Amino acid sequence: MRRHPRRGAALRDREHREHREAGGPVTVPSEKGAAVGRGIGIGLMYGLWKPRVLGAWRVPAAGPVILAVNHSHMIDGPMLMGTAPRPVHFLIKKEAFVGPLDPFLLGMGQVKVDRTSTDRTAITSALGVLDSGGVLGIFPEGTRGEGDFASLRAGLAYFALRSGAPIVPVAVLGSTERRGRLIRALPPLRSRVDVVFGDAFEAGDGSGCRTRKALDDATVRIQERLTAHLENAKRLTGR
Repeated sequence: MRRHPRRGAALRDREHREHREAGGPVTVPSEKGAAVGRGIGIGLMYGLWKPRVLGAWRVPAAGPVILAVNHSHMIDGPMLMGTAPRPVHFLIKKEAFVGPLDPFLLGMGQVKVDRTSTDRTAITSALGVLDSGGVLGIFPEGTRGEGDFASLRAGLAYFALRSGAPIVPVAVLGSTERRGRLIRALPPLRSRVDVVFGDAFEAGDGSGCRTRKALDDATVRIQERLTAHLENAKRLTGR
């Protein structure tokens, strides 16, 4: 169930005021920066590999949306940035923001998050992306792993319930199948990587509740949908 526009605006104002009082600045990552990042992603991903994109039309053309992506390789995020039909603001671990990458990633509208604590600044920034009608990219497993959505954290459900934004599942397949000869840490140059977008869905049950139980129930529903999408994407691509 979506928020009533006026109630939603009042609630967001109250939440932002609470964040300011708690010391967390209300900042919305740059949409123009994310658009520049998308352009860079397109050039790099299509220049180095051969992405095959399926179902991109399933991403809503406007309005807030969360892209939930499986994560098994370092190129999964850049690959999605270069293949998604809209600019994406990713939640990225703060450890990636080192040296010149810090201003570069921030300039591209990406969101730095401290995974060791409740990062209120990152939460506010991510909600700001959705409140302004943008696209938030999340790796719901929290870190690179098997990329099978087997272990989901509650962060995805939190943002979905808090914002009312629909979730679009995304499966990136082929990034870990083989190692490149020139750079062992990357897939072989010009190899095919599949990016499969699924149908958008709502995380909530329609009640509008945001209790701990509602969060847990939403996490279970989300995991079921993401796992089903991944299995379907593997069948569809033959991976």
